[in-house]
Amino acid sequence: MKIHDSAFAPGPEPLLDIAALRADTPGCESVVHFNNAGCGLMAGPVLDAMLDHLRLEAAIGGYEAAAAQESAVHDFYASIAELINTGPGNIAFAGSATHAYSKALSAIDFRPGDVVLTTRNDFVSNQIAFLALRKRHGVEIVHAPDHPDGSGVDVAAMAALMRSRRPRLVAATHIPTNSGLVQPVAEIGRHCRELGLLYLVDACQSVGQYPLDVEEIGCDLLTATCRKFLRGPRGSGFLYVSDRVLREGYEPLFIDMYGARWTEPGRYRPVETAARFEEWEFPYATLLGCAAAVRYALRVGLEPVSRRTPALAARLREQLAPLPGVRLLDGGPAPAALVTFAIDGPQPHAFKRALDESGINSALSFREFARFDFADKDVDWCLRLSPHYYNTEEEVDAVAATVARLTDPRTGAGR
Repeated sequence: MKIHDSAFAPGPEPLLDIAALRADTPGCESVVHFNNAGCGLMAGPVLDAMLDHLRLEAAIGGYEAAAAQESAVHDFYASIAELINTGPGNIAFAGSATHAYSKALSAIDFRPGDVVLTTRNDFVSNQIAFLALRKRHGVEIVHAPDHPDGSGVDVAAMAALMRSRRPRLVAATHIPTNSGLVQPVAEIGRHCRELGLLYLVDACQSVGQYPLDVEEIGCDLLTATCRKFLRGPRGSGFLYVSDRVLREGYEPLFIDMYGARWTEPGRYRPVETAARFEEWEFPYATLLGCAAAVRYALRVGLEPVSRRTPALAARLREQLAPLPGVRLLDGGPAPAALVTFAIDGPQPHAFKRALDESGINSALSFREFARFDFADKDVDWCLRLSPHYYNTEEEVDAVAATVARLTDPRTGAGR
Protein backbone atom coordinates (compact mmCIF):
# COMPACT_ATOMS: atom_id res chain seq x y z
CA MET A 1 0.00 0.00 0.00
CA LYS A 2 1.30 3.44 -0.86
CA ILE A 3 2.36 5.63 2.06
CA HIS A 4 1.40 9.24 1.44
CA ASP A 5 4.50 11.22 2.33
CA SER A 6 2.57 14.48 2.09
CA ALA A 7 0.89 13.50 5.35
CA PHE A 8 4.18 14.06 7.16
CA ALA A 9 5.04 17.72 6.69
CA PRO A 10 8.49 18.69 8.07
CA GLY A 11 9.20 21.65 10.29
CA PRO A 12 8.86 22.73 13.92
CA GLU A 13 5.08 23.21 13.61
CA PRO A 14 3.97 20.40 11.32
CA LEU A 15 0.54 20.58 9.72
CA LEU A 16 -1.40 17.37 9.27
CA ASP A 17 -2.59 16.52 5.77
CA ILE A 18 -5.83 14.90 6.86
CA ALA A 19 -6.77 13.77 3.36
CA ALA A 20 -3.47 11.93 2.97
CA LEU A 21 -3.72 10.39 6.42
CA ARG A 22 -7.23 9.18 5.63
CA ALA A 23 -6.02 7.75 2.35
CA ASP A 24 -3.56 5.69 4.43
CA THR A 25 -6.48 4.42 6.54
CA PRO A 26 -8.72 1.98 4.64
CA GLY A 27 -11.40 1.95 7.33
CA CYS A 28 -12.22 5.61 6.73
CA GLU A 29 -13.96 4.56 3.52
CA SER A 30 -16.55 2.44 5.29
CA VAL A 31 -17.21 3.79 8.77
CA VAL A 32 -17.17 6.89 10.95
CA HIS A 33 -14.83 5.56 13.59
CA PHE A 34 -15.36 7.27 16.94
CA ASN A 35 -14.13 4.34 19.02
CA ASN A 36 -10.41 5.05 19.01
CA ALA A 37 -10.36 4.73 22.80
CA GLY A 38 -11.33 1.12 22.17
CA CYS A 39 -9.32 0.31 19.06
CA GLY A 40 -8.00 2.77 16.48
CA LEU A 41 -8.21 2.13 12.77
CA MET A 42 -4.94 0.67 11.50
CA ALA A 43 -3.03 2.53 8.83
CA GLY A 44 -2.04 0.71 5.67
CA PRO A 45 1.67 0.39 6.58
CA VAL A 46 0.70 -1.39 9.80
CA LEU A 47 -1.44 -3.89 7.95
CA ASP A 48 1.27 -4.38 5.33
CA ALA A 49 3.95 -5.10 7.95
CA MET A 50 1.81 -7.80 9.52
CA LEU A 51 0.71 -9.44 6.29
CA ASP A 52 4.23 -9.40 4.86
CA HIS A 53 5.56 -11.23 7.89
CA LEU A 54 2.78 -13.81 7.86
CA ARG A 55 3.55 -14.49 4.21
CA LEU A 56 7.23 -14.85 5.10
CA GLU A 57 6.40 -17.32 7.87
CA ALA A 58 4.30 -19.33 5.43
CA ALA A 59 7.11 -19.30 2.88
CA ILE A 60 10.19 -20.13 4.98
CA GLY A 61 9.00 -21.06 8.50
CA GLY A 62 8.25 -19.20 11.70
CA TYR A 63 11.66 -19.36 13.39
CA GLU A 64 13.41 -18.56 10.13
CA ALA A 65 11.12 -15.58 9.46
CA ALA A 66 11.82 -14.16 12.91
CA ALA A 67 15.55 -14.49 12.31
CA ALA A 68 15.26 -12.83 8.91
CA GLN A 69 13.35 -9.92 10.49
CA GLU A 70 15.75 -9.49 13.41
CA SER A 71 16.45 -5.81 12.77
CA ALA A 72 12.74 -5.03 12.35
CA VAL A 73 11.99 -6.89 15.59
CA HIS A 74 14.60 -4.81 17.39
CA ASP A 75 12.97 -1.69 16.00
CA PHE A 76 9.87 -2.39 18.11
CA TYR A 77 11.92 -1.66 21.22
CA ALA A 78 13.74 1.27 19.64
CA SER A 79 10.52 2.87 18.42
CA ILE A 80 8.71 2.54 21.77
CA ALA A 81 11.82 3.89 23.51
CA GLU A 82 11.82 6.92 21.23
CA LEU A 83 8.09 7.39 21.81
CA ILE A 84 8.36 7.63 25.61
CA ASN A 85 11.99 8.81 26.04
CA THR A 86 13.81 5.81 27.39
CA GLY A 87 16.17 3.07 26.19
CA PRO A 88 15.24 -0.05 24.20
CA GLY A 89 16.39 -2.23 27.09
CA ASN A 90 13.70 -0.70 29.30
CA ILE A 91 10.85 -1.97 27.09
CA ALA A 92 9.10 -5.33 27.20
CA PHE A 93 6.51 -6.50 24.68
CA ALA A 94 3.22 -7.72 26.17
CA GLY A 95 0.09 -9.34 24.81
CA SER A 96 -2.00 -6.48 26.21
CA ALA A 97 -1.77 -3.63 28.66
CA THR A 98 -3.46 -5.83 31.26
CA HIS A 99 -0.84 -8.53 30.61
CA ALA A 100 1.88 -5.92 31.15
CA TYR A 101 0.17 -4.63 34.30
CA SER A 102 -0.14 -8.12 35.76
CA LYS A 103 3.51 -8.83 35.01
CA ALA A 104 4.50 -5.61 36.78
CA LEU A 105 2.40 -6.36 39.85
CA SER A 106 3.72 -9.90 40.03
CA ALA A 107 7.25 -8.55 40.41
CA ILE A 108 6.41 -6.80 43.68
CA ASP A 109 6.84 -8.91 46.81
CA PHE A 110 3.66 -7.83 48.56
CA ARG A 111 3.29 -8.69 52.23
CA PRO A 112 0.23 -8.54 54.54
CA GLY A 113 -0.43 -4.94 55.54
CA ASP A 114 1.34 -3.40 52.53
CA VAL A 115 -0.51 -0.39 51.15
CA VAL A 116 -1.43 0.17 47.52
CA LEU A 117 -2.22 3.86 47.09
CA THR A 118 -4.29 4.66 44.03
CA THR A 119 -7.03 7.03 42.83
CA ARG A 120 -10.79 6.92 42.43
CA ASN A 121 -10.46 7.16 38.64
CA ASP A 122 -8.46 4.06 37.89
CA PHE A 123 -9.00 1.41 35.22
CA VAL A 124 -11.40 -1.34 36.29
CA SER A 125 -9.00 -4.23 35.62
CA ASN A 126 -6.34 -2.54 37.74
CA GLN A 127 -8.78 -2.17 40.61
CA ILE A 128 -9.78 -5.82 40.33
CA ALA A 129 -6.10 -6.79 40.38
CA PHE A 130 -5.63 -4.80 43.60
CA LEU A 131 -8.63 -6.56 45.13
CA ALA A 132 -7.11 -9.90 44.14
CA LEU A 133 -3.89 -8.88 45.88
CA ARG A 134 -5.89 -8.00 48.97
CA LYS A 135 -7.61 -11.40 48.90
CA ARG A 136 -4.37 -13.34 48.41
CA HIS A 137 -1.74 -11.26 50.18
CA GLY A 138 -3.66 -9.08 52.62
CA VAL A 139 -2.66 -5.75 51.13
CA GLU A 140 -4.61 -2.61 51.97
CA ILE A 141 -6.06 -0.53 49.14
CA VAL A 142 -6.20 3.22 49.81
CA HIS A 143 -7.92 5.60 47.39
CA ALA A 144 -6.76 9.19 47.43
CA PRO A 145 -9.67 11.66 47.29
CA ASP A 146 -10.55 13.70 44.24
CA HIS A 147 -10.01 17.44 44.21
CA PRO A 148 -13.24 19.38 44.81
CA ASP A 149 -12.78 21.29 41.55
CA GLY A 150 -13.23 18.13 39.47
CA SER A 151 -9.68 18.21 38.07
CA GLY A 152 -8.93 14.65 39.15
CA VAL A 153 -7.09 13.33 42.14
CA ASP A 154 -6.18 15.79 44.88
CA VAL A 155 -2.41 15.58 44.57
CA ALA A 156 -1.74 17.32 47.89
CA ALA A 157 -4.00 14.86 49.70
CA MET A 158 -2.37 11.95 47.86
CA ALA A 159 1.08 13.21 48.83
CA ALA A 160 -0.01 13.42 52.46
CA LEU A 161 -1.13 9.79 52.25
CA MET A 162 2.25 8.88 50.75
CA ARG A 163 3.99 10.38 53.76
CA SER A 164 1.65 8.95 56.38
CA ARG A 165 1.05 5.48 54.93
CA ARG A 166 4.34 4.79 53.09
CA PRO A 167 2.67 2.69 50.38
CA ARG A 168 4.43 -0.29 48.82
CA LEU A 169 3.04 0.90 45.49
CA VAL A 170 1.54 4.09 44.13
CA ALA A 171 -0.61 3.54 41.04
CA ALA A 172 -2.47 5.94 38.77
CA THR A 173 -4.25 5.77 35.43
CA HIS A 174 -3.36 8.73 33.22
CA ILE A 175 -6.73 8.80 31.41
CA PRO A 176 -9.48 6.48 32.68
CA THR A 177 -11.41 4.50 30.08
CA ASN A 178 -14.75 5.88 31.25
CA SER A 179 -13.96 9.58 31.03
CA GLY A 180 -11.95 12.27 29.27
CA LEU A 181 -10.31 13.19 32.58
CA VAL A 182 -6.52 13.63 32.38
CA GLN A 183 -4.87 12.84 35.70
CA PRO A 184 -1.79 14.83 36.85
CA VAL A 185 0.57 11.84 36.70
CA ALA A 186 3.76 13.94 36.58
CA GLU A 187 2.77 15.79 39.76
CA ILE A 188 2.16 12.47 41.48
CA GLY A 189 5.51 11.27 40.19
CA ARG A 190 7.39 14.19 41.72
CA HIS A 191 6.16 13.22 45.18
CA CYS A 192 6.97 9.56 44.57
CA ARG A 193 10.54 10.45 43.62
CA GLU A 194 10.97 12.65 46.68
CA LEU A 195 9.86 9.79 48.94
CA GLY A 196 11.47 6.95 47.01
CA LEU A 197 8.15 5.20 46.38
CA LEU A 198 7.48 2.69 43.63
CA TYR A 199 5.19 4.25 41.00
CA LEU A 200 3.13 2.46 38.32
CA VAL A 201 1.26 4.38 35.59
CA ASP A 202 -1.40 3.06 33.22
CA ALA A 203 -1.01 5.05 29.99
CA CYS A 204 -3.42 3.05 27.81
CA GLN A 205 -5.50 6.02 26.69
CA SER A 206 -2.72 8.61 26.54
CA VAL A 207 -0.04 6.85 24.50
CA GLY A 208 -0.51 7.87 20.88
CA GLN A 209 -2.75 10.77 21.90
CA TYR A 210 -0.20 12.88 23.80
CA PRO A 211 3.60 13.06 23.95
CA LEU A 212 4.79 10.95 26.89
CA ASP A 213 8.10 11.20 28.70
CA VAL A 214 8.71 8.64 31.44
CA GLU A 215 11.48 10.80 32.88
CA GLU A 216 9.08 13.72 33.22
CA ILE A 217 6.34 11.48 34.64
CA GLY A 218 8.80 9.99 37.11
CA CYS A 219 7.34 6.50 37.00
CA ASP A 220 9.12 3.23 37.71
CA LEU A 221 6.72 1.19 35.60
CA LEU A 222 4.37 2.19 32.80
CA THR A 223 1.94 0.04 30.84
CA ALA A 224 0.10 0.72 27.60
CA THR A 225 -1.66 -0.94 24.71
CA CYS A 226 -0.83 -0.51 21.05
CA ARG A 227 -4.36 -0.92 19.72
CA LYS A 228 -5.94 2.38 20.80
CA PHE A 229 -4.57 5.80 19.87
CA LEU A 230 -1.33 4.23 18.58
CA ARG A 231 -3.48 2.47 15.95
CA GLY A 232 -1.66 -0.83 16.23
CA PRO A 233 -3.07 -4.37 16.16
CA ARG A 234 -5.09 -6.00 18.90
CA GLY A 235 -3.34 -8.37 21.27
CA SER A 236 -0.36 -6.09 21.82
CA GLY A 237 1.02 -3.77 24.45
CA PHE A 238 4.20 -2.92 26.28
CA LEU A 239 5.71 -2.46 29.71
CA TYR A 240 8.28 0.20 30.55
CA VAL A 241 10.65 -0.80 33.37
CA SER A 242 12.96 1.81 34.86
CA ASP A 243 16.68 1.32 35.44
CA ARG A 244 15.99 1.48 39.15
CA VAL A 245 13.55 -1.43 39.01
CA LEU A 246 15.95 -3.49 36.92
CA ARG A 247 18.90 -2.63 39.16
CA GLU A 248 17.02 -3.60 42.32
CA GLY A 249 16.26 -7.03 40.89
CA TYR A 250 12.50 -6.93 40.36
CA GLU A 251 11.33 -9.81 38.21
CA PRO A 252 7.92 -11.33 37.34
CA LEU A 253 6.57 -14.17 39.46
CA PHE A 254 6.81 -16.64 36.59
CA ILE A 255 9.90 -16.15 34.47
CA ASP A 256 10.86 -18.39 31.57
CA MET A 257 13.90 -19.25 29.46
CA TYR A 258 13.67 -15.97 27.57
CA GLY A 259 13.72 -13.78 30.67
CA ALA A 260 16.29 -15.78 32.61
CA ARG A 261 19.24 -18.10 32.21
CA TRP A 262 19.37 -21.50 33.96
CA THR A 263 22.89 -21.16 35.29
CA GLU A 264 23.08 -24.42 37.30
CA PRO A 265 20.60 -27.09 38.43
CA GLY A 266 19.35 -25.09 41.41
CA ARG A 267 19.77 -21.52 40.15
CA TYR A 268 18.74 -19.09 37.45
CA ARG A 269 19.73 -15.51 36.65
CA PRO A 270 17.33 -12.92 35.21
CA VAL A 271 18.55 -11.12 32.10
CA GLU A 272 19.71 -7.55 32.64
CA THR A 273 17.02 -5.85 30.56
CA ALA A 274 13.22 -5.58 30.62
CA ALA A 275 13.22 -8.77 28.54
CA ARG A 276 12.95 -10.56 31.89
CA PHE A 277 9.26 -9.59 31.71
CA GLU A 278 8.79 -11.32 28.35
CA GLU A 279 8.28 -14.95 27.31
CA TRP A 280 9.98 -17.02 24.65
CA GLU A 281 6.98 -17.13 22.32
CA PHE A 282 6.09 -13.95 20.42
CA PRO A 283 3.37 -13.10 17.91
CA TYR A 284 6.00 -11.67 15.58
CA ALA A 285 3.55 -10.36 12.97
CA THR A 286 1.73 -8.45 15.70
CA LEU A 287 4.97 -7.09 17.14
CA LEU A 288 6.07 -5.86 13.71
CA GLY A 289 2.66 -4.26 13.21
CA CYS A 290 3.16 -2.43 16.50
CA ALA A 291 6.56 -1.18 15.42
CA ALA A 292 5.04 0.12 12.18
CA ALA A 293 2.24 1.82 14.12
CA VAL A 294 4.67 3.55 16.46
CA ARG A 295 6.88 4.70 13.58
CA TYR A 296 3.77 6.00 11.83
CA ALA A 297 2.74 7.94 14.94
CA LEU A 298 6.22 9.41 15.30
CA ARG A 299 6.18 10.51 11.66
CA VAL A 300 2.77 12.12 12.05
CA GLY A 301 4.03 13.85 15.21
CA LEU A 302 2.60 13.62 18.71
CA GLU A 303 2.59 17.40 19.17
CA PRO A 304 0.13 18.13 16.34
CA VAL A 305 -1.88 15.03 17.28
CA SER A 306 -2.12 16.24 20.88
CA ARG A 307 -3.65 19.48 19.62
CA ARG A 308 -5.98 18.15 16.95
CA THR A 309 -7.47 15.12 18.68
CA PRO A 310 -8.70 16.89 21.86
CA ALA A 311 -9.90 19.79 19.68
CA LEU A 312 -12.16 17.44 17.73
CA ALA A 313 -13.51 16.13 21.03
CA ALA A 314 -14.11 19.68 22.27
CA ARG A 315 -16.05 20.46 19.08
CA LEU A 316 -18.20 17.40 19.72
CA ARG A 317 -18.86 18.36 23.35
CA GLU A 318 -19.91 21.84 22.30
CA GLN A 319 -22.58 20.40 20.03
CA LEU A 320 -23.77 17.75 22.48
CA ALA A 321 -23.98 20.06 25.52
CA PRO A 322 -27.24 21.84 24.56
CA LEU A 323 -29.13 18.68 23.56
CA PRO A 324 -32.12 17.92 25.81
CA GLY A 325 -31.67 14.74 27.81
CA VAL A 326 -27.90 14.61 27.20
CA ARG A 327 -25.50 15.16 30.12
CA LEU A 328 -21.78 15.42 29.50
CA LEU A 329 -19.67 13.62 32.11
CA ASP A 330 -16.06 14.58 31.39
CA GLY A 331 -14.15 16.55 34.01
CA GLY A 332 -10.87 18.40 34.27
CA PRO A 333 -9.61 21.63 32.75
CA ALA A 334 -8.49 20.07 29.44
CA PRO A 335 -10.28 16.78 28.74
CA ALA A 336 -8.83 14.23 26.36
CA ALA A 337 -10.53 12.85 23.26
CA LEU A 338 -12.88 10.57 25.20
CA VAL A 339 -16.32 12.18 25.13
CA THR A 340 -18.68 10.53 27.59
CA PHE A 341 -22.29 11.42 28.19
CA ALA A 342 -25.41 10.06 29.84
CA ILE A 343 -28.75 9.99 28.04
CA ASP A 344 -32.22 10.15 29.55
CA GLY A 345 -34.56 7.44 28.35
CA PRO A 346 -32.88 5.15 25.82
CA GLN A 347 -31.58 1.73 26.71
CA PRO A 348 -27.80 1.47 26.25
CA HIS A 349 -27.52 -1.39 23.77
CA ALA A 350 -30.44 -0.15 21.69
CA PHE A 351 -28.90 3.32 21.47
CA LYS A 352 -25.52 1.98 20.46
CA ARG A 353 -27.15 -0.29 17.91
CA ALA A 354 -28.85 2.74 16.38
CA LEU A 355 -25.46 4.44 16.06
CA ASP A 356 -24.02 1.27 14.51
CA GLU A 357 -26.80 1.27 11.95
CA SER A 358 -25.91 4.88 11.13
CA GLY A 359 -22.32 3.81 10.37
CA ILE A 360 -20.88 5.33 13.55
CA ASN A 361 -18.62 3.31 15.84
CA SER A 362 -18.94 4.04 19.56
CA ALA A 363 -18.61 2.27 22.91
CA LEU A 364 -20.58 1.84 26.12
CA SER A 365 -19.32 2.15 29.69
CA PHE A 366 -21.23 0.80 32.68
CA ARG A 367 -21.14 1.44 36.42
CA GLU A 368 -19.17 -1.76 37.01
CA PHE A 369 -16.37 -0.21 34.95
CA ALA A 370 -16.09 2.83 37.23
CA ARG A 371 -17.68 2.19 40.61
CA PHE A 372 -16.52 5.42 42.26
CA ASP A 373 -16.80 7.79 39.30
CA PHE A 374 -20.21 6.65 38.10
CA ALA A 375 -21.59 6.58 41.64
CA ASP A 376 -20.44 10.19 42.09
CA LYS A 377 -22.06 11.13 38.78
CA ASP A 378 -25.19 9.07 39.52
CA VAL A 379 -25.18 7.21 36.21
CA ASP A 380 -25.49 3.53 35.44
CA TRP A 381 -24.10 3.77 31.92
CA CYS A 382 -22.79 6.23 29.40
CA LEU A 383 -21.91 6.38 25.73
CA ARG A 384 -18.29 7.05 24.79
CA LEU A 385 -17.27 8.71 21.52
CA SER A 386 -13.54 9.03 20.88
CA PRO A 387 -12.30 10.74 17.70
CA HIS A 388 -8.69 10.74 16.54
CA TYR A 389 -6.61 12.99 14.33
CA TYR A 390 -7.69 11.31 11.07
CA ASN A 391 -11.35 12.06 11.77
CA THR A 392 -12.77 15.23 10.25
CA GLU A 393 -14.76 18.17 11.51
CA GLU A 394 -17.53 17.12 9.14
CA GLU A 395 -17.64 13.72 10.82
CA VAL A 396 -17.86 15.39 14.23
CA ASP A 397 -20.82 17.45 13.04
CA ALA A 398 -22.50 14.40 11.52
CA VAL A 399 -22.07 12.37 14.72
CA ALA A 400 -23.49 15.20 16.83
CA ALA A 401 -26.45 15.51 14.46
CA THR A 402 -27.10 11.77 14.69
CA VAL A 403 -27.05 11.86 18.50
CA ALA A 404 -29.46 14.80 18.36
CA ARG A 405 -31.82 12.84 16.13
CA LEU A 406 -31.65 9.71 18.26
CA THR A 407 -32.28 11.60 21.49
CA ASP A 408 -35.17 13.62 20.07
CA PRO A 409 -38.33 12.29 21.74
CA ARG A 410 -40.18 12.54 18.40
CA THR A 411 -37.64 10.57 16.34
CA GLY A 412 -35.41 8.92 18.92
CA ALA A 413 -34.42 5.28 18.94
CA GLY A 414 -33.89 2.70 21.64
CA ARG A 415 -36.50 3.88 24.13
